[in-house]
Amino acid sequence: MNRKNIYFLLVFGLTIIISFLIYTQIQAAKKPIKVGILHSLSGTMAISEKSVVDATLLAIEEINAQGGVLGRKVQPIVVDGESNWQTFAQKAEELIVQEKVVTVFGCWTSASRKTVNPVFNNYNHLLIYPVQYEGLENSPNIVYTGAAPNQQIIPAVKWSFDNLGKRFFLVGSDYIFPRTANAIIKDQVTALQGEILGEEYILLGSKNVTEAVKKIKQTQPDIILNTINGDSNIYFFQALKNEGITADKIPTISFSLAEEELRNFSIKDMVGNYAVWNYFQSIDNPRNHEFIKKFQQRYGKNRVTSDPIEAAYFGVYLWAQAIQDAGTDNVNAIREHIKDQSFLAPEGIVYIDPDNQHTWKTVRVGKIQADGQFEIVWNSDKPIRPRPYPLSRTKTEWETFVKSLYQSWNNNWANPG
Repeated sequence: MNRKNIYFLLVFGLTIIISFLIYTQIQAAKKPIKVGILHSLSGTMAISEKSVVDATLLAIEEINAQGGVLGRKVQPIVVDGESNWQTFAQKAEELIVQEKVVTVFGCWTSASRKTVNPVFNNYNHLLIYPVQYEGLENSPNIVYTGAAPNQQIIPAVKWSFDNLGKRFFLVGSDYIFPRTANAIIKDQVTALQGEILGEEYILLGSKNVTEAVKKIKQTQPDIILNTINGDSNIYFFQALKNEGITADKIPTISFSLAEEELRNFSIKDMVGNYAVWNYFQSIDNPRNHEFIKKFQQRYGKNRVTSDPIEAAYFGVYLWAQAIQDAGTDNVNAIREHIKDQSFLAPEGIVYIDPDNQHTWKTVRVGKIQADGQFEIVWNSDKPIRPRPYPLSRTKTEWETFVKSLYQSWNNNWANPG
């Protein structure tokens, strides 16, 4: 073979290789960006989590309608955590390993988040978590778009103390969030020189609220602080009504009850009670009006928005901005670039704190009205910097507290009953 033929073959071979690389890059650029959506579509938590899935999908649809991210469509894969923490962990691993998603949007209860956290740590992956929680955590593999304790629990206690009374009764579901929230509350009430008259817990998903309501009736507190999650709330408020405990006599302030959950109640029995969140549907600004309109156009005019719905929605936009800035959907790049992201959300400006990956958020207290909406009776006027570890104890003391709960439940994040 002469030199001319060898040269021709080399050029031809190189052309084939370059063409293949270009083709591969073009095909990769066309491939969708896969994300997981992991929430409870069944079980006790479905009452809250189904609508969070709707909000996440709405944001993805809007982004895709605008051309996607980096010119690629976002492909959501929705799976059911079944209100079971081990199922959450199993599904999270399947999304990461089998489906090859670049991010998971999901979880509601802290028991589910705590259970999946080791999975995300093991694979150095990323979870975007949209719900207020008890704090005492700062995972490099989680972005928290819901409230930290100083953005919900702590201001709620101070507002209650200033406006409703100084004698509290605590009731919650028996898992990590209510137990920890109530430890934070007890520290604060002690500092304010208030009084805790009782503290009762019911198993997640349980209808057995009789003992808690009995003790509330016996002690006659000024305020009930409610950290019950899921459909157990329905039985709790029904039992209060049956005992003649209404908002005008003993108001309840809830931390996991919003517009979406209220659709399952007789509203006239709930009027006058309170909730503390960062977002309410009743926020009066153009961005929120637009959000409500889009949500109802997509899912029905009778649907409502709520804090976790809104936090799930803007979390997708922050994530998309991070990918756009990074120029890649690599998980490590997303995690790095989502720090410092800000977005004009329906609640107002939100911002991811680069030090702890929690979100700066405005605090609001809402009073339930006859139409199932909340009148905002107080707000913090500006976004509050997130502090996942309350200052009433050292970080080491809080971590010891959390560990003791985990061990007392036979290495679970909820009382197994």
